[in-house]
Amino acid sequence: MADLQDVGAFVAVARNGGFREAARKTGNSPSQLSEAVRRLEAGLGVRLLHRTTRSVAATDAGQRLLEQLTPALDAVTTAMDVVNGFRDRPAGRLRLNVPTSASKLVLPRILPPFHKAYPDITLEVIVDDSFVDLLRTGCDAGIRYGERMEQDMVAMPIGPREQRFALAAAPAYLQEHGTPKKPEDLLHHICLRGRFNSGTMPPWEFEHKGKKVVIEPSGPLIVNLGAAADLKVDVAVGGAGLVYLFEDWLQPYFDRGELVPVLERWWPAFQGPMLYYPGRRYLPAPLRAFVDFIQTMRW
Repeated sequence: MADLQDVGAFVAVARNGGFREAARKTGNSPSQLSEAVRRLEAGLGVRLLHRTTRSVAATDAGQRLLEQLTPALDAVTTAMDVVNGFRDRPAGRLRLNVPTSASKLVLPRILPPFHKAYPDITLEVIVDDSFVDLLRTGCDAGIRYGERMEQDMVAMPIGPREQRFALAAAPAYLQEHGTPKKPEDLLHHICLRGRFNSGTMPPWEFEHKGKKVVIEPSGPLIVNLGAAADLKVDVAVGGAGLVYLFEDWLQPYFDRGELVPVLERWWPAFQGPMLYYPGRRYLPAPLRAFVDFIQTMRW
């Protein structure tokens, strides 16, 4: 019978793609994890991980073992967490996978009162704008918009129920280049674009009185959406072009007069973000506390 600690070490390394990241997540040293995996491999007589100087990946045998172990380990975690429910206050770690927009516009309002209410819960936030599999990344829950949400998940609103995309420019830009009167005018303006990690460059969409207009503008700057969005805003503040982004993201710049709303009646509205997580009979206590807390908030 393999030592469960060695099994846990293998799972941590396989899930995190390396010994250093697994060590950071588990609190062990890379050498301790490496030795544990070696013991497990020696006991089973099978190589479980391919190791190179740059990466670690599961072998076919390791992948099959990981697939078989995951449900069992989840069941053990759930069983142990049931006991956590008998504590006066929930404790433990909660891992959230969220897009940059949620880390900037949603979580700052939630986390201070949540930590005050549940000081024994450690919240780990992974900011990732790509589409991810929650279970494979070891996260308990995520925040996404409806069209990018995984199937077969429980979902609930978190944050504003409705948001808008906004178009803006610095006063200096509008003074020099004029103010667009309709979306089609943007084809003759300098526009600051964004691209998803997948390589997709989304168009700029507008809507007014049932009429929808989709524009593919051009400009001298393209940034990675999410991580580099603030760069796009800063360049717009400097008077170099028009920026299209979440209204809430741009609102502080409107308040300070650094940016001016453009084509405001054409700004499209869309459903706000959702918290989603696997449907389970027993939720881990930290996640249950977070879900219950979100349901009490008003936006």
